Amino acid sequence: MPSLHEASFYERLPDGRVHCTLCPHDCRIADGSRGACSVRYNEGGRLYTLVYDRIVASNLEPIEKKPFFHALPGTDALSFGMLGCDLHCAYCQNWFTSQSVRDPQAVGEPRDVPAADIVELALESGAPTVVSTYNEPLITSEWAVAVFREAKARGLSTGYVSNGNGTPQVLDYIQPWTDFYKVDLKSMDDRHYRQLGGVLANVLDTIAGIHARGLWLEVLTLVIPEFNDSEEELGRAAGFVASISRDIPWHVTAFHPDYKMTDRGATPVGTLLKAASIGKKAGLNYVYAGNLPGRVGEWENTRCPGCGMAVIERSGFRVMRNRVADGACPRCQTPIPGRWNPAVEGSSRTRGVPLPVL
Repeated sequence: MPSLHEASFYERLPDGRVHCTLCPHDCRIADGSRGACSVRYNEGGRLYTLVYDRIVASNLEPIEKKPFFHALPGTDALSFGMLGCDLHCAYCQNWFTSQSVRDPQAVGEPRDVPAADIVELALESGAPTVVSTYNEPLITSEWAVAVFREAKARGLSTGYVSNGNGTPQVLDYIQPWTDFYKVDLKSMDDRHYRQLGGVLANVLDTIAGIHARGLWLEVLTLVIPEFNDSEEELGRAAGFVASISRDIPWHVTAFHPDYKMTDRGATPVGTLLKAASIGKKAGLNYVYAGNLPGRVGEWENTRCPGCGMAVIERSGFRVMRNRVADGACPRCQTPIPGRWNPAVEGSSRTRGVPLPVL
């Protein structure tokens, strides 16, 4: 077993168990056992995290791949990930890392890497942002915050790519150290969420909580045939995001068969275009269609909701032109919400192609 780091977010119970409050699973964990995420472990009546000072994967990626479309466009993010997830999605595209603590077919191999080394790697790579991703960062928040503290001290931005299965306590914990947050809104059907190991209401509460805390939020729905691709369900998803704020970017992206869900084909382009149109009809100002570069027309670009000008033009993960000026449309001065910094925007070294590092 790897070295242990005592966790936050737990209380000791009289019978040697511990009560973990990090995520809505609300685990009561017996001595010698792990929680639902399999990376939080009770030893001697204390809760420890098995993923601290360790990573499984690190890549230099365009920030648009996360995807963040309104956060430092045309820059790179040093993406790092650990092991484990508190959900078990059959279609997970990062299953080698997220499921490696519960699935013997997953073969993620951790490496010991201090937080300062991750930040130094980002600086050497010219990445203005570090992002916790590949596994579920909420269940490894102690480690992510350790990295983010180092990153903020060196002038870098920080982000989470997450399933959104959080609690108010963990959002309060990460809020001072986190700039950007992407949530996967996987379905608007609670039965489907329970198949994945979660509860819909908890994710909706987290989305609202992230926005209320002032973090930059973008929401993504992977559109899966015969799972969440009905017009009714997509309409409810778009309507919910719009009810929090019409300015939250909503990404609808194409599914491809992976992991344990190979019983259906990839998302047709027509379905993705339909989903994007539903988002617009729901009143969202910024809707994007992803994973099918060059096939979704204007849905890759950011358009001003005031005059319709294409203020950011993209092809896949590449920014072709960025016209945002002082956070607004240069033609009509309508504010374009996001996190902008012209001093670093357009500095990407990846040219839209992720590069392994370390």
